[in-house]
Amino acid sequence: MQATPQPQGCTNLKLRQLTRRVTQHYDAEMAACGLKTTQYSLLSHVLKLGPIRPGELAAAMKMDASTLTRNLRPLVDAGWIALEPGADARSRLVHITDAGRDKRAEAQRRWKVAQKALNDTLGLERVMALHALVDEALALLATEQENENHDEST
Repeated sequence: MQATPQPQGCTNLKLRQLTRRVTQHYDAEMAACGLKTTQYSLLSHVLKLGPIRPGELAAAMKMDASTLTRNLRPLVDAGWIALEPGADARSRLVHITDAGRDKRAEAQRRWKVAQKALNDTLGLERVMALHALVDEALALLATEQENENHDEST
């Protein structure tokens, strides 16, 4: 009787290695326009969702508020993002500036170059399979988390 094959190694380590390698690939392309991938993502979210309160932006990007504040600073300093007063004296809104729209458009062109190069290296079928597997795993893990949260509240 043959034993059922088991995964070899740590899934977390393997995913982190893959994530680092893919991030390096995109970061190299983004560097050509003076951005990091995290900054491109932030510009894209603000363009799509803004003007938006920082707390809502952090939630949408699934990051904590202090990380968002730290990541916003260089974009504000560069004039690509602005913080303006909100509905009351204590609230603020994050919005993209015209210069930020231009920078995001430039970065989007570079992002597409990075994506095409990754598609060419890995092959479209493998990239599509990877996306499907990641989406499925995220959905299963979200369901598990929801069940755990429900169990804790009852």
